[in-house]
Amino acid sequence: MRMLVRNDSLVTEFILAGLTDRPELQQPLFYLFLVMYIFTMVGNLSLIILISLNSHLHTPMYYFLFNLSFIDLCFSSVFTPKMLMNFVLRENTISYVGCMIQLFFFLFFVISECYMLTSMAYDRYVAICNPLLYKVTMSPQVCSLLSLAAYAMGLAGATAHTGCMLRLTFCDAKVINHYFCDILPLLQLSCSSTYVSEVVVLIVVSINITVPSATILISYIFILTSILRIKSTQGRSKAFSTCSSHIAAISLFFGSAAFMYLKYSSPGCMEQGKVSSVFYTNVGPMLNPLIYSLRNKDIRVALRKALAQIQRRSML
Repeated sequence: MRMLVRNDSLVTEFILAGLTDRPELQQPLFYLFLVMYIFTMVGNLSLIILISLNSHLHTPMYYFLFNLSFIDLCFSSVFTPKMLMNFVLRENTISYVGCMIQLFFFLFFVISECYMLTSMAYDRYVAICNPLLYKVTMSPQVCSLLSLAAYAMGLAGATAHTGCMLRLTFCDAKVINHYFCDILPLLQLSCSSTYVSEVVVLIVVSINITVPSATILISYIFILTSILRIKSTQGRSKAFSTCSSHIAAISLFFGSAAFMYLKYSSPGCMEQGKVSSVFYTNVGPMLNPLIYSLRNKDIRVALRKALAQIQRRSML
């Protein structure tokens, strides 16, 4: 907190411009994103509870799903409440300190999700390409290490970005052209040199998109090769179905994030970037429980058993 106070910024608060300035869209968008947020919270929280209570789901695959749901749950809560306020308030303000805190936790969870998705791809690679060594390769110690590494990368990236932002000075301009405190909109408001911050953004974002993307791509090349060797048509179909859902979610997350951060930050691109960011900030966390787990037979069985137990208890 002392670092925040020491910043020489002349601005004590910012105004979040929101997703759109069209009055006729404010109320419909409020209800749309409120419903999405409720689905996100219920879906991810249900998955966390289900995996925690069901011993049959205490496997590496569901361990990573547990962590992914936890990240999505926290990730959505970092900015969605403020976003919803923007639809109903005339002027949605956020303090300078609050903005920096929101920026830090947003970056922490989004980068952690990048590497958690990568860990999940590696888990699928081992399960399909080396099934006989799966239990040894994906031991509890390895799973814990991969998860800790994902959170460590999130912490490092968030610290680097937020640290650079704290060095900048903000003068008269205080309207953030976004619905939350993000890197590029904040850089546009600074009245001091942003060269170092822009270089850090380019390096850190490139690493956090290129390394996970390359790892996931290589994993799926080996997975695809192994699937094509499966003689059973039913076995190939099942494997393809699992991989296609994972690839679709990864493409949505990395594609929209890359569009937002790797394009030149002109005002026109920023407007497109706001729409693009909706996919990885709101749509992705809402769909993850569906595409990663609710289509999974083990999850459906565990869910039916849990609902049956609840029904029996209510009847008693």
